Amino acid sequence: MARARADKPAEMWFVYIARCADGSLYTGIARDVQARIAAHDAGRGARYTRGRGPLTLCAVRRCRGKGRALSLELAIKRLPRAAKEVLLQPGRLARLRPSSRT
Repeated sequence: MARARADKPAEMWFVYIARCADGSLYTGIARDVQARIAAHDAGRGARYTRGRGPLTLCAVRRCRGKGRALSLELAIKRLPRAAKEVLLQPGRLARLRPSSRT
C-alpha cells in the first residue's frame, strides 16, 4: 500500500553570506534573509556576529527546503576564506553544489 503524501509546495530557504564590520564572513540560512540580517545587527543573531555588526549582505541563494539549505551552508563553511571570497562574485554561489570542495 502506498503512503499518502501531502501535496504542499516545498518551503523556500535561503543560504546567505554576509560580511561583518571586521571584514570576516558569516554564512547562514534563513527563510527571510533581510529579517535575519536585522536580527544579527540587533545582537539577536548568531553568537559569532554579536559585536561584529553591522553586517553587509554579499550573496544569497534560494534552496528548496531546509535540508538543502543546511547542506549548502555546511559546504560553504568548510571552504577556505579565499574560496568563499570567490563565491561572492556574481553567479558563483548559484553554481556551488553541496558536495563541492572547491
